[in-house]
Amino acid sequence: MPETANREQSRRRRILTGDRPTGRLHLGHWVGSIQNRVRLQHEYETILIIADLHMLTTKRSRNDIREVLSNARGLVLDYLAAGIDYEKTTIYLQSAVAETFQLNTILQNLVTVNRLLRLPSLKQMAGAANIEEESFPLGLLGYPVLQAADILLAKAQLVPVGRDNLAHVEITREIARHFNNTYGEVFEEPEPLLSDIPALVGTDNRGKMSKSAGNAIYLSDDEKTVRAKVGSMFTDPKRIHPDIPGKVEGNPVFIYHQIFNDNRGEIEELEARYRAGKVGDREVKDRLADALERFLSPVRERADFFSNRPGLIDEIIWNGTLKVRQIAAETMREVHHKMGFDRVWKDLVPKGGGQG
Repeated sequence: MPETANREQSRRRRILTGDRPTGRLHLGHWVGSIQNRVRLQHEYETILIIADLHMLTTKRSRNDIREVLSNARGLVLDYLAAGIDYEKTTIYLQSAVAETFQLNTILQNLVTVNRLLRLPSLKQMAGAANIEEESFPLGLLGYPVLQAADILLAKAQLVPVGRDNLAHVEITREIARHFNNTYGEVFEEPEPLLSDIPALVGTDNRGKMSKSAGNAIYLSDDEKTVRAKVGSMFTDPKRIHPDIPGKVEGNPVFIYHQIFNDNRGEIEELEARYRAGKVGDREVKDRLADALERFLSPVRERADFFSNRPGLIDEIIWNGTLKVRQIAAETMREVHHKMGFDRVWKDLVPKGGGQG
């Protein structure tokens, strides 16, 4: 990399965000995070984490773990197809960075159980995974601590987050502050990079779009599949016939039109006709399917391009992981030095230099 590019990279603030490798990305991911990441990669040094250790809180069988690499490859392919530039963004596998385990062990001693239990997101995550309260795993309770380890290990200054997850960034800031006050300055307290983008409702209109709910349209779905899913979408339940005036507000089909239809005039026309009872659900859905095809067609083309470059995705993950290992090793050297562990080891070395 040219020297000027290196200087420019060093001046840019670093962000860290990512996903668990539990399956392919869908339109909800695009709305909630991916489109923001595509934009941010041009402004910040961006690190994307394939968070397979976080996956263990809800998916921990041997089969789940065996699928990590396959899911990680699919995840990275979706990133590239959506517009993530692998030359500007570092993508790495969390479990392949040993320092993650080390720092997590240290940080979990800097926060109390009661503090973690006050996070409403933990019970929400347990509920989504059908985990009963008496079966609440320690790893799920410590989920925010592992997040803190990821953020602080990479020395990320900014964390893209929605307002509903601000508390997780605050936990990281508290842990960083506690470490610095106890052992000495190592960590900068990361700041949240706020996004007010709401969660995308699922095609069944029963909560947000998610893999587990079976109400998702995936970035990798082909046109036939997308049209079938749009055709089965819920609309205004009180509208039995096309000539009955319908409700646009809160109607999933029109929510999707507002987000993905690039023809604003068409949206206004459909909304007016729908409210007046002059258009059927079929036409509204067909127009949405057309709009989604315009949106997803370039995504599929990029996916085809990158999937036809053998070894590229593995190389991206490998190189990104090596880069983060270097960053993590330097961070842990600072941590060990401030805590005094490096002195303990040096004092243990026999005066004769030891053997082996």
